[in-house]
Amino acid sequence: MKLFRGLLCASLLATMSFAAEYTLKFSHVVSPNTPKGKAADYFAKRVAELSGGKIEVKVYPNAVLGKDKAVLRKMKFNSIQMAAPTFSKFTGLVPQLGVFSLPFIFKDENHLHRVLDGEVGQKLLNMVTKKGYVALAYWDNGFKQMSDNVRPLIKPSDAKGLKFRVMNSKVLMAQFRAIGAIPQPLPFSEVYSALQQGVVDGQENTISNIYTKKFYEVQKYMTMTNHGYLGYMVVMSKKAWKKLPADMQKVVKQAMKEATAKERVWADALNNEQLAKIQEYANKTGKLKIYHLTPAERQVWADKLSEIYPEFYSTIGKDLINKIIEEGK
Repeated sequence: MKLFRGLLCASLLATMSFAAEYTLKFSHVVSPNTPKGKAADYFAKRVAELSGGKIEVKVYPNAVLGKDKAVLRKMKFNSIQMAAPTFSKFTGLVPQLGVFSLPFIFKDENHLHRVLDGEVGQKLLNMVTKKGYVALAYWDNGFKQMSDNVRPLIKPSDAKGLKFRVMNSKVLMAQFRAIGAIPQPLPFSEVYSALQQGVVDGQENTISNIYTKKFYEVQKYMTMTNHGYLGYMVVMSKKAWKKLPADMQKVVKQAMKEATAKERVWADALNNEQLAKIQEYANKTGKLKIYHLTPAERQVWADKLSEIYPEFYSTIGKDLINKIIEEGK
């Protein structure tokens, strides 16, 4: 009996010694096999390793804890500790994040990442942190492309008179008005049927969104414009962050740095893989034509659409916009 009690006590002590001191619930709205999902799981793994098991990150994919807006509200009360929503979920708090929606403000992926990893990126993270969250990192979705059912979009004037679905964003509506198109805000869930039924002629999205939602099946033309960026911001509950001692905060930051590097590689690889599948569909069916803008053609688009930048000096900031442009030179 004494031996049994001794073994039981030893077992309980062993369990207690390996129990995490801190538990973080990480909510996201996509599947685990996406770049964001894989990065969240990798982050959880690295936090456990680097903290020696003191921190456990429990990842909840597929919006099982709720959609991003609801999760962000819950984070204020620390019932959920982490999330990775799109930038659009924060523009009401920090209008300056609208800079990422400005068309052609980034020359390429290298320019984008220099901005995200530099002074401007840190400044924007700090702005979100001041609004009640701890902003930790930026994760990629990718650059947006345009598609439509009427004519190839080779030059800006080709968009004249076309109806384009957009997110409910002043920047995006200004973008399409500048090229003579008609912007129509619609929920993302309605885009496929709107394209199929001719409610709108075209749309803009990242390759991953175009592929997974099969927009390419109901479009005749797609132009690789790389004109705008969609990304996610990984944030943590301020209450949860403050509960972590300094050494554990360093662990979270290090694990996030590593996860961010991985996520960028996975996002780029997935976009290339899915674009190849869309191209395969186009070649096989002949129902879709994909056009890649030359550098000169892309510059014509950039020159035209940069005309809208002054409209947003008052909300986004002229200095911020110019700083990003300078980073690309």
